[in-house]
Amino acid sequence: MTSRRDALKSLAALTAAGWLPRVARAADARAFDADAVDAGADAARAGRSGADRIERLGVQLYTVRAAMNKDMPATLAAVATLGYREVEFAGYFGRTAAEVRALLNDHGLTAPSTHLALDDVRAKFDATAEFAHTIGVRYLTVASLDMRGITTVDDWKRTADVFNEAGRRAKAAGLRFAYHNHSVEFATVDGRTPMDILVGGTDPSLVAFEMDLYWATKAGYDPRTFFARFPGRFEMVHVKDATAAPELKMIDVGSGTIDWRGIFAQHRAAGIRHYFVEHDDPADPMDSIRKSANYLKALTF
Repeated sequence: MTSRRDALKSLAALTAAGWLPRVARAADARAFDADAVDAGADAARAGRSGADRIERLGVQLYTVRAAMNKDMPATLAAVATLGYREVEFAGYFGRTAAEVRALLNDHGLTAPSTHLALDDVRAKFDATAEFAHTIGVRYLTVASLDMRGITTVDDWKRTADVFNEAGRRAKAAGLRFAYHNHSVEFATVDGRTPMDILVGGTDPSLVAFEMDLYWATKAGYDPRTFFARFPGRFEMVHVKDATAAPELKMIDVGSGTIDWRGIFAQHRAAGIRHYFVEHDDPADPMDSIRKSANYLKALTF
C-alpha cells in the first residue's frame, strides 16, 4: 500500500498541475485523520461509544471526473489521503481492469460498486461482469434510465421486470444488480411513484437500490419514509446535501439542511452497507469531497 507520505506527494503533484486548487493547503495530513476515524469506529464496536459512525466512507468518482481523466493514479491517491476507503466508479478512462485493480490496491481502496448504463448489464454483460470481478466490484449499478418510452405505470412495471432479469443474471455470476435514482422516480404517475413500483416490483434477492438522498429530498420526500416502507432494500446511498427549500441547491455535505443524523440512524432498517459522497458539479471538486469527508468523519448517529 502506498504510504501517506507518497500519497501527499501525489496531492502536491495534482495541485501543481492545477487540479487541486485548495486541497493541498487543507489536506496536509491533518485534514482527515483516518487513523482517528478507525479508532473511533473500533471504540463504537467495543461499546465505548453509544453512537454509530460510518466505518468505511466512500466517494462517487463522478465528482472528481476531470481529475480522474487527467491523472487517475494521482487522483485516487488524493482520495485515499482525504480518508476515503471506498470508491464508486463512473467510467475507467481507458484503463484496463488489471490497471484499475492495481491502482486500488496501491492506495488501500476498494470499489464495491460501479455506475453503468442498463445496456452494459444487458447487451454487454459478459465483458461487464469480467471487468467487475477483476477490480473487485460487487454491485453493477445502473446510474439512470433512458426515459423515452417510460411514462406509464405499466412502463415502470416492465422496467421492474427488466431489473429482475438483470438481477438474476448478475446473481448467477456472483454479482448484484442495483439501481440509482434521480428525482424522476418520485414524480407521481397515476397516483403512484415509480420508486414504489420499482422497489415493490423487484425481488429483494435479485435487485438492490442505491438511494440518492439528495434527489429524494429535492423531489419532496423524506428518504426515511421509503426505508420504513421497504426495509433492507437500500444497500447503498449517495450522500450530498441541499440548501433550504424551495431552492434545494446541491451543496457539500454538512453545509446544508438535510438531517444526516436522523437519516443515518435508520441505516439498519434501510439496509445501508455503503455510503458514497457525491456532488454533481462542485466549483472545486477536491475541496468539496474534503469538506464532506471532514463532516462525515465526525458524525455520530
